[in-house]
Amino acid sequence: MKSPEPIRRRAVFYLRRRVPKRYHGVEDRREILTSLHTDSEKDARTRAAETWAEMVRGWEALLAGDIAAADDRMAAAREIARTHGFQYRTALEISRRPLDEIVARVKAATNPKDGTLDHRRAPALLGTVEKPHITLAGAWDIFWKHTEQNRHGMTVTQERIWRTTRMRSMRRLNEAAGGDIPISEFGTDEALDVREMYWEMVLAGQVTRATANKEMGHAFHVLRTVNKIRRLNLPLAFEGLRFDITEKATRPPFSDTWIKNRLLAPGALGGLNTEARCVLLGMIHTGYRPSEAVGLRPEDIRLDTDIPHIDINSTHRHLKTSSSARVLPLVGVSLEAFQACPGGFPRYLDGATIGATINKYLTEHLLRETPGHSLYCLRHSFEDRLLHAGVDERIRRDLMGHRLANRERYGAGARLDHLHSLLQDAETEFQRPN
Repeated sequence: MKSPEPIRRRAVFYLRRRVPKRYHGVEDRREILTSLHTDSEKDARTRAAETWAEMVRGWEALLAGDIAAADDRMAAAREIARTHGFQYRTALEISRRPLDEIVARVKAATNPKDGTLDHRRAPALLGTVEKPHITLAGAWDIFWKHTEQNRHGMTVTQERIWRTTRMRSMRRLNEAAGGDIPISEFGTDEALDVREMYWEMVLAGQVTRATANKEMGHAFHVLRTVNKIRRLNLPLAFEGLRFDITEKATRPPFSDTWIKNRLLAPGALGGLNTEARCVLLGMIHTGYRPSEAVGLRPEDIRLDTDIPHIDINSTHRHLKTSSSARVLPLVGVSLEAFQACPGGFPRYLDGATIGATINKYLTEHLLRETPGHSLYCLRHSFEDRLLHAGVDERIRRDLMGHRLANRERYGAGARLDHLHSLLQDAETEFQRPN
């Protein structure tokens, strides 16, 4: 179908076009004349095409009878309303609009031949279309479909974890609500029931307060998202439900002595496969997250330069935050690790088991400094050494992949040679024991 040509009337452009015969059965007008609300010919051409496309979609919805289809009735109603130059509103909302708009809506919904309401248009124009009946289970399906952009760039494992955590939260919410009820019936009482269920789990030691808050947040986010994208306008009230956390648990850092005398002792890590061993050693002088290490591709590992380094970027995978993208110089045992694995860690490319593999080894070989220590604690050890070496806060945060607190990040940050020099100074003590 040829694109509609806008016409100028005085200073404003209009769309004027005959209604195709195909739509005469659902459209009483034989010619469309509507303002495009612009005096720019370029904008008018774009708006004319968009306006005409909306009208055609509305007519097609009427032809297909979509307004009677339970799952799509709201989308069809919006298209039909737009065909006549209106935004879809509920009957209550319309009753609060200016009188001239109400009259115009009634006129557009009336059959000019006999003065009766056109049953095909009236529900959409007068706001009487029943809202979709979406249950808690149905809400998850809609949420998953409309959050694809949130998962863009994730590895298979990252997406699986993202999906699993949110599905678990929704299952528990469903359980607390007493079944797969419509989300329109999920009110304050049901939200309080969810909180009570989680409190019982906290008291039983099944989850921590922080985990309970996180899971409730995931489930409520699903409902808020569906409420927004389906324009349900439900009064979802989830404020004030989080549990207070007086003391946040933190991972303890490995001490310098433990790293030098135990982890770097000859043969201490000999039972680990090469890639897992190199991930651990590479972490000592870089402080990277294990998932960042296994996400590196061969082109991200630069050993053929004056300053060997790794480039953590989002080209191949989803990073935790935008601040996570950074370049890290390699020194000491971390440089040795990447010289042993110059192609990265293909065995753990999706990050599925690297943490579990290393932590199991540390446990079996008595290499945890305390039961609370794990692989990730090497990251905290690295940050502590930067602090003790007097490294500037901005540089510390850049190296750790943290955002700057309470201010914007300006400039490119420290040069690679400067970072390299700082790390060499901070890590001088960490040589393999003779």
